[in-house]
Amino acid sequence: MTELIAVITITLLAVISPGPDFAMVTRNSLMLSRRAGVLTALGIGLGVLVHVTYTLGGVGLLIQQSLWLFNAIKLVGAVYLIYLGVKMLRAKPAGPLADSTVASLSDAAALRTGFLTNALNPKTTVFIVSLFMQVVRPDTPLAVQIGYGAFISVAHMAWFSLVALCFSAGAVRDRLLAVRHWIDRAFGGLLVGFGVLLAVARGSR
Repeated sequence: MTELIAVITITLLAVISPGPDFAMVTRNSLMLSRRAGVLTALGIGLGVLVHVTYTLGGVGLLIQQSLWLFNAIKLVGAVYLIYLGVKMLRAKPAGPLADSTVASLSDAAALRTGFLTNALNPKTTVFIVSLFMQVVRPDTPLAVQIGYGAFISVAHMAWFSLVALCFSAGAVRDRLLAVRHWIDRAFGGLLVGFGVLLAVARGSR
């Protein structure tokens, strides 16, 4: 019971902490649509399953002990975040046809964006690996560990879906769409900042 409470508590605290996932869901909900935001949230949850799968398969321990492998994953994640951020920073001011051009992200693209943002985030790697290595006991049945992983994934989906619903609410969205060009640039700057921080934080896990 103590282990279960610890997993739930640590997961909830980690989920609600601001980061690239939060920035991406908020941006897609505001700039695109509620559907895009929710699909991004679902993609994030699927990305979490990647971390859970390789951790349960023993690869997480290898990543934890191999500095070069961890830094390689971190560099790929940093490059992806910077790439997304630069695309947003280069967004042009809204014109008369903005509504039709902004909402151009397909369902698959929204899902993929959320998935890659989380799957390539080394902070999630550290969180999942540390949780299973330090909190979950080695003798905990595999079925229970899989259940923990499913809970972590669902918790991410639920929280970020809630974020998407809040930021895509009509009153909020209508007020902010007038300055969406600057909002896009702000979130682009955040993602570039997250990427740069990841890239320069060498050797720290």
